[in-house]
Amino acid sequence: MKKDPAEPERVRGRRGWALDTTPLRNRAYRRIFGGVAVTMLGQQMTLVAVPYQVYQLTGSSLMVGVTSMVALVPLVVFGLLGGAIADAMDRRTLMVVTSVGAAVTSALLAVQALLPGDGNLAVLWVLAAAVSGFAAVNQPARSAVIPAIVGQAGVPAANALAMTVRQAGVIVGPLLAGLLIGLGDLTILYTIDAIGFVAAVFLLRGLPPLPPEGVTGPLRLGAAVRGVGEGFAFLRTQPVLLMTFVVDVIAMLFAWPQAVFPELSQTTFAGDANSLGWLFAGVSIGSLLMGLTSGWVSRVDRQGAVVLAAIAVWGVAIVGFGLASSLWLAVLCLAVAGAGDMVSAVLRSSMLQTAAPDEMRGRMQGVFIVVVAGGPRLGDLRAGVMASSLGVTTAMVSGGVVIVVAMAVVALAVPSFSAFRASRSAEVAEAARARLAQESATD
Repeated sequence: MKKDPAEPERVRGRRGWALDTTPLRNRAYRRIFGGVAVTMLGQQMTLVAVPYQVYQLTGSSLMVGVTSMVALVPLVVFGLLGGAIADAMDRRTLMVVTSVGAAVTSALLAVQALLPGDGNLAVLWVLAAAVSGFAAVNQPARSAVIPAIVGQAGVPAANALAMTVRQAGVIVGPLLAGLLIGLGDLTILYTIDAIGFVAAVFLLRGLPPLPPEGVTGPLRLGAAVRGVGEGFAFLRTQPVLLMTFVVDVIAMLFAWPQAVFPELSQTTFAGDANSLGWLFAGVSIGSLLMGLTSGWVSRVDRQGAVVLAAIAVWGVAIVGFGLASSLWLAVLCLAVAGAGDMVSAVLRSSMLQTAAPDEMRGRMQGVFIVVVAGGPRLGDLRAGVMASSLGVTTAMVSGGVVIVVAMAVVALAVPSFSAFRASRSAEVAEAARARLAQESATD
């Protein structure tokens, strides 16, 4: 039988759309990726278990809200401080230490769930804050080492892989947590989280030393604290890096939709079974599907322009969500929004990792964590206030329109961002490094 000469090209085309798994050929990256994979499920289950246990102990939604703030404060503080620490010591050591701390804390969560009365609120808050703090220090270090492990060209594909497995965890973790909570024993959920971190420790110990460029000797905490201020001072001089944060804050502030889900589930979509669950899953479904078909994202050169386009897609999709009169259309719009957000997140992370000099990458990732954590909470506040006074449709449609207009303004006002190319990221990083050296010499 004669072979079809077009077959190899079609196969290559399909592979071009599929999730790029090339970084997994790298043994060190497999350990980093494995650490994310084995911990993500347990982390998502704990994010369900903690507020559930708080409500069981107090019967108060207010206390559940307070618990969210208890976790947010250390995330912000240690996200910034952790980024500076990641730029001041061996990042492998930092990842191992924080993973050990997270494993111990998760084990203590399991123990406190066995206390008389099914736990203690004060102990639960302390441990929830500790979990958040360890994660906030671990994540900047983990993200900062990616360019050193896979090289500049492999960064987008590596980020897409990690974010895809996270989205899978966001969907599967809460579902599994719900099933286990039905068994009446929260200890199982916390224990699974602890086991995941123990496995991550063994994976991370196999990495080579990963000190930041130019860093030798032991960590000096005072220097790390000063490094937080140095990071913000550096960021003010780098419009491309600064705008990666600004555009995400705009997207989350004006169109994060979760605050209106409960109202929609009881009004517009009250006749649809499990409408609340579908609404909460919508964005993650789109993000996961985009992750699985993100091969093309790792080949994007005009990263800045594509980020602006992806966020504009998010805005248009939120407009559609605000106008949707049926559940399936609302979920479809949320999925499209999630796909746009996934593209934006992968490329913004890649820009931060490649356009920042190595000695600043930890601090940039620390700011990234704070923005990612804080943006949706501000968005919930805006959406809740507007929805209660002007209605859900006005809150969502107006926010989506603002985002589309804002992305056009950013493209015109900050041309260096929209013109940013991945192929020139090394030049941008080197120019930033030269400026840092010049300022250091001046001081």
